[in-house]
Amino acid sequence: MISISELFISNAHAEGAAVPQSGGFMEFLPLVALLGVFYFLILRPQQKRAKEHKTLMEALQKGDEVATVGGILGKVTKVNEDSAAIEIADNVVIQVQKAAIQNVLPKGTIKS
Repeated sequence: MISISELFISNAHAEGAAVPQSGGFMEFLPLVALLGVFYFLILRPQQKRAKEHKTLMEALQKGDEVATVGGILGKVTKVNEDSAAIEIADNVVIQVQKAAIQNVLPKGTIKS
């Protein structure tokens, strides 16, 4: 009669039979491929966006029309090292960090 443990444990494993070893590099090939896909689909585009945003912040100047991350539209009136003053209405100026500026709009966007 067959016991239940014999159904679940193979005889070769139970007897300690030698298992042939496969190549070392072939075991890591799927991991290397996964890391490559991760780099090209996630890290590289993120680095590209960060570089473009840094360039945008360095080129920011007085008179540019901008949109902030919070959705506020306005015209830059003053640029400091870490912040910018944005006029959002007549005689209403707010101070925001440069990192909060999402993009620079084409001239005349706010008036239309």
